[in-house]
Amino acid sequence: MSSADLAQSIGRELPYLRRYARALTGSQRAGDNYAAATLEAILSDRSVLDAEEDIRIGLFRTFHAIWQSSGQPIDDADRTAREARAQDHLRSLTANSREALLLRTIEELRYDQIGRVMQIDQAEAEELVQIALTEMSASLRGKVMVIEDEMIIAMDLKGIVQAMGHEVTGVARTHTAAIELAGQSRPDLILADIQLADGSSGIDAVNELLRDLGDIPVIFITAFPERLLTGERPEPAFLISKPYTEEQVRSAVSQAMFFSSTEGLDAA
Repeated sequence: MSSADLAQSIGRELPYLRRYARALTGSQRAGDNYAAATLEAILSDRSVLDAEEDIRIGLFRTFHAIWQSSGQPIDDADRTAREARAQDHLRSLTANSREALLLRTIEELRYDQIGRVMQIDQAEAEELVQIALTEMSASLRGKVMVIEDEMIIAMDLKGIVQAMGHEVTGVARTHTAAIELAGQSRPDLILADIQLADGSSGIDAVNELLRDLGDIPVIFITAFPERLLTGERPEPAFLISKPYTEEQVRSAVSQAMFFSSTEGLDAA
């Protein structure tokens, strides 16, 4: 493959590496730094991709080599208090289980592909995903606000979240309704669509809520995830593509709850 073709192929996959890295670290800044380090490694030594015909798998495998060799830290000098608390909590989880879970549920890799990325066998990849689902779903309970204008989708999301043991504070279909709902009950997590019923932006609604309520984790749902994975501006750490699966929602909610403040959340 020529250098131009390789650059084009990597460019197509880069937004999804950013998505994965952000969800893994709970931070746009930290996730994008790891993605940048991955690109630097490839620029320094293109042979890191030679053993893998699938560019996406090779890119993620290069990321994992860096992730593992770095000890998986988030820079102490830059990380927020919430990130520090989350990292302390995450150390109690089985090693490599979250990585496998995210690769399976958010990035939708097959178990054999997860094995190639993480350099483990397929059976171990399957076991790690099941361990992560068990450990994370049993950890925290909190209040979730849903911002979604399509009622069928909103009710589906509400049902998934409630089945996980969380309380849904309500469903808002517009920017104004979201502000009013948050004023009635402060959520621990916001699950938001991008486009709302009145033509307003879910991103604008969330930004206003965060200004009023402080640091709350947000999961955005969009049919065009690449538009929010550019790395050129403040962007979400947690992102689900439409159409989504129940497994993706459960995984993203669990990840986001882990990176939220434990204040107001109940330990299961």
